[in-house]
Amino acid sequence: MGEVERVYTIPLRDAYTAPRKKRAKVAMRIVREFIKRHMKVEVVKISPKLNEIIWSRSAEKPPRRVKVRAKVVEGGVAEVEPAEAGES
Repeated sequence: MGEVERVYTIPLRDAYTAPRKKRAKVAMRIVREFIKRHMKVEVVKISPKLNEIIWSRSAEKPPRRVKVRAKVVEGGVAEVEPAEAGES
């Protein structure tokens, strides 16, 4: 089976129910759980660029949603990176 690649817009609004100093950490967990559920994988590798986007406004104010490109690279492993703004 070849690589599966999909683009998702992940809502991170639930991170705002967490304590203020833990919101970016919770947002990272939400991304990980979303990709596990939708791509049906066990391991999710988040790119440093996506990590920087989520943490860009510090731990207190992560983005409300993030558009990502997810690829299944091998059995049970998905890599997640930010989707480019110019592409659809």
